[in-house]
Amino acid sequence: MEHIISIMVSCMVILFTGIVYGAEVDKDTGLLIAEHWETVRNNCTECHSAKLVTAQRGDRKTWTDIIRWMQATQGLWDFDAETENQILQYLSSNYAPQARGRRGPIPLLLMPPNPYKDEAKK
Repeated sequence: MEHIISIMVSCMVILFTGIVYGAEVDKDTGLLIAEHWETVRNNCTECHSAKLVTAQRGDRKTWTDIIRWMQATQGLWDFDAETENQILQYLSSNYAPQARGRRGPIPLLLMPPNPYKDEAKK
């Protein structure tokens, strides 16, 4: 029963994502279907779930930095220039930073006193 519920929830998330973005979503990965999505699928889901991609947001520099980090520390292979450009174009176009999102931090003036402040000095 839990398996069926899990599948139903996954389908609803994929469907909702497509509705919100006004784009078709790949039912297997959850990636938005747009130019170069298959290049991303073929390279980025080789080592990890596409959920790690779809949960992130970044501009081209941020995505480049993520790729460089994975190449330096996680064993990601070097891409030829065309493949890397396609990946970066897809990611920065479809998973770019959004104006809406998490609220900013609460101003210190409005924060309650920190009961652990003195302990941190020890």
